[in-house]
Amino acid sequence: MKAAYITRTGPPEVITYGDLPTPKPGPTECLVKVVAVDVNPIDTYVRSGMIPTKLDFPFILGRDLAGQIIEVGAQVKRFKPDDRVWATNQGFAGRPGTFSEFAAVDECWLHPTPANVKDEDIVAVSLTGITAHLGLFRDAKLKAGEIVFVNGGSGGVGSAVVQMAKIAGARVITTAGDDKKAEVCRSLGADVAINYKTQDVDAATKSFAPDGVNVWWETLREPNFERTIPLLSLRGRMVIMAGRDARPAFPVGHFYTKDCSLSGFAMFNSSTDEQRAAADDINRWMAEGKLKARIDRILPLSETATAHRLQEESTVHKSGVLAGKIVLKP
Repeated sequence: MKAAYITRTGPPEVITYGDLPTPKPGPTECLVKVVAVDVNPIDTYVRSGMIPTKLDFPFILGRDLAGQIIEVGAQVKRFKPDDRVWATNQGFAGRPGTFSEFAAVDECWLHPTPANVKDEDIVAVSLTGITAHLGLFRDAKLKAGEIVFVNGGSGGVGSAVVQMAKIAGARVITTAGDDKKAEVCRSLGADVAINYKTQDVDAATKSFAPDGVNVWWETLREPNFERTIPLLSLRGRMVIMAGRDARPAFPVGHFYTKDCSLSGFAMFNSSTDEQRAAADDINRWMAEGKLKARIDRILPLSETATAHRLQEESTVHKSGVLAGKIVLKP
């Protein structure tokens, strides 16, 4: 089969697109013919060696996939050949990645794809959608009527947070790097979309939320707690999902005197049961048209190196070149 893989960590140039053996499904695994995968920032961190990770070379890249089952192991109970499925949290903890024509995936990680949802759309929402769901509902325990703030509402995680918060009945403040992206945020349901390059974010936030923000979703790799914590409400909750090398100052007084709480999480630590509960909601909302994918562009899998360069420029170098996910097709 064709696959995008690495034999050592390094820049995008270390990515090889070539032939590897087609996997055989184990007793609890399904062999999936991959129709679409997507690129996540974590993919570039693993490939570059930015995040020290135990990798078995050749290492197939990718966390997510959508496709169709062509063979099932003897002990598989939930799926059968021809079922359309999607998965995330692959390429981790000894599990092979997804950037290949075929992938053997344990059924515990697979979710059915709704009949009226495209593979490209469900895969673009997979990791980011489960991330947003876990942070908003498991950790922040978001309630209807509350106010949510999230940076970058047109991006992968940001757009999922905006949409899910609105589905839950919350009000949403978000930011964008230009007026076009701000309009995208409004189209996704954001009540306030602030162009952070031309507007005063703090002033606009205080105007909309004079009593403070109930849930602050921090997507920035360099969070500024001295600015953001004073903007929280009484018993405000902050969710942190980025910035593993950040060492910001922390205003303890503002934090504890308002009974605030801080949750840090990485979605790859979540259990299969937690992910399945999130996936069930994602499937329902996608099928109902309430949750929409944000896809910047679709490329062939053979252009994985190009996709990694674009993702790196947007995430690490903050170019803002992407307004959504990159989807790749074998």
